[in-house]
Amino acid sequence: MIKQRTIKQSVKETGIGLHKGDKVTMTLRPAPANTGIVFRRVDLEPYADIPARADSVGDTMLCTCISNSDGVTISTVEHLASALAGLGIDNIIVEVDSDELPIMDGSASPFIFLLQSAGIEEINTAKQFIKITKTIRVEEDDKWAELRPYDGFRVDFRIDFDHPVISETRQHMVLDFDSSSYVDEVSRARTFGFMKDLEYMHSHNLALGGSMENAVALDEYRVLNPEGLRYSDEFLKHKILDAIGDLYLGGHSIVGELVAYKTGHGLNNKLLNALLQNKECWEFVSYETPEEMPIRFASPFLATN
Repeated sequence: MIKQRTIKQSVKETGIGLHKGDKVTMTLRPAPANTGIVFRRVDLEPYADIPARADSVGDTMLCTCISNSDGVTISTVEHLASALAGLGIDNIIVEVDSDELPIMDGSASPFIFLLQSAGIEEINTAKQFIKITKTIRVEEDDKWAELRPYDGFRVDFRIDFDHPVISETRQHMVLDFDSSSYVDEVSRARTFGFMKDLEYMHSHNLALGGSMENAVALDEYRVLNPEGLRYSDEFLKHKILDAIGDLYLGGHSIVGELVAYKTGHGLNNKLLNALLQNKECWEFVSYETPEEMPIRFASPFLATN
């Protein structure tokens, strides 16, 4: 039986929130079977839980923001959700003392490090996957995204940015995660933006925590970060990272293929909601052996301390 996963022990990290620029402390805690991913605002009295669900997503302008039935929100959940998807972690409590997660370096890599430091532990309960049985598609202007049946998890992704640097990099990619490693190929890709937009947002008290410490910054012609890019196609890979995180708010790993053109947080969530509301397009499946399972995750292991 392929089992559900959580982390072995709690781990804490402090960083800066993207929107307010304030210090945020985040603690990742193990959770029992069938808990799912739960974000907990410990700065409130009593604390407030926000389950990660497709229908919890509200604002998607600059990030993915989720809320509970009482209107309590938490922003910038997509990079951590992407890391959880990449490691196949089903159950976790994410405690934060703010209304946003720390942005870290703008990628999923620091979250991967934290989760691996905590250790990955299996729970003696069957892991359920969402298997796509029929193609479902959403559109918005010239943008579109769809999930197709596929025995595994594959991403066929295309972006289209009219910028000299981005135009010179790969803007279309097919990644099959049976043979490609999320940790190696995707997790280190940082969010990116244009310096003129960041300056405008700062002047209006927006994205106060945004800097070249947590994003790839572009002017009209070049990358401004002294260290350059982590991947030659980092822009494309970050959009894939975001999409994987946004789709994992469905609470289960997807067995299928994501094909998308110019998609973002809003359209990713629109696709996930459309899928979950159309039950003829998917089914829950479990697997008995690793050989049967068409998706590969990192092997579970213990923390080193």
